[in-house]
Amino acid sequence: MAKIKSLFISSIQQNAGKTTVSLGLYKIFLEKKLKPAFIKPVGQQTVSCRGEDIDKDTYLIGSVYHCKDKLKDMSPVTIGAGYTEEYIYSPVKNELQGRVKNAYDRLVKGKESVIIEGTGHAGVGAVIDASNADVAKILGAKVIIVAGGGIGRSIDEIVLNKALFDLQKVEVLGVIINKVLPEKFARVKKALAKGLKHKGIRLLGTIPWDPFMSAPTIGQLVSQLGLQVMCGKTSMNLLVRNVIVAAMEPDNMVNYISDGTLVLTSGDRVDNIMVAVSAHLVTKGKKTQVSGIVLSGGLMPNVKIMDLLKKSRIPILVSEEDTYTMAGQIDNLICKIQKTDTEKISEARQLVREHVDVEQILKNL
Repeated sequence: MAKIKSLFISSIQQNAGKTTVSLGLYKIFLEKKLKPAFIKPVGQQTVSCRGEDIDKDTYLIGSVYHCKDKLKDMSPVTIGAGYTEEYIYSPVKNELQGRVKNAYDRLVKGKESVIIEGTGHAGVGAVIDASNADVAKILGAKVIIVAGGGIGRSIDEIVLNKALFDLQKVEVLGVIINKVLPEKFARVKKALAKGLKHKGIRLLGTIPWDPFMSAPTIGQLVSQLGLQVMCGKTSMNLLVRNVIVAAMEPDNMVNYISDGTLVLTSGDRVDNIMVAVSAHLVTKGKKTQVSGIVLSGGLMPNVKIMDLLKKSRIPILVSEEDTYTMAGQIDNLICKIQKTDTEKISEARQLVREHVDVEQILKNL
């Protein structure tokens, strides 16, 4: 039996793009008939599925690639509130590592490749004897490190993370740099390739920053910011591509409304509310320009205006916060890809296909 091509996706920090890379590589491995499996040995953010706590990224991959029947093995260890402290006082290293290895062994039966997604940087999970470096060693995997799009800081952190894998005698195949600003792309790619080469590390891909990939849905805004939904509950999957604070005069505001705009305005600014509704309705049958309206300050327009808003079918959300506080909270949101984000899933695959040297990865795997 041929040896399994076992690839561990690590990073220098959380939310660096491991899931984007995993989504893309899994699709390409399928196309190359490599019979892939997926596992995220240690998960932190979970969803409930069939009475089990399953890592969110695992649930996404399982849903997209139709392997949800194996979710428990794909997410063998999840760390909930209080787990770390409990483990410190009652460590079960052999039992925990055995759970990971047994799940892996079951998953790879009949497979030719496996994508293993880590959690955070190389050392995350060390407190429970299941860091990325520990797990990669246990599973005999080779590693790709995903890093953000800087130069000096990225190389510093890549070298630091690689050192932890080196201590475990785990081979690092190379690095994928993600979220590089388009205006700096050529310069950053060239400098990183040379800088990493000096350290004996391959640059396997450089992915440009794509604002679409970090765009939240209306539903994510509601759940993460605790907003009240007044109407438009059937449109929670609409993407927010642009946010405007409508504190200006209406004739100026209309110039800033584009496809997927979320309008933040005080609930008593009926003029701006109606401009947003009008911009939405005049494009009916084409593109939905306004993805939602957030009424800030806990203020509400009168009943007749609310009736009009409901008829527009635009998601209308209400917040007790002021407009500028809301804008800051939205700007700082971190929104993971969900199974309903079909456009993002397609975009993730395309980004990996265009910007990652998969042939180089397979050659050295």
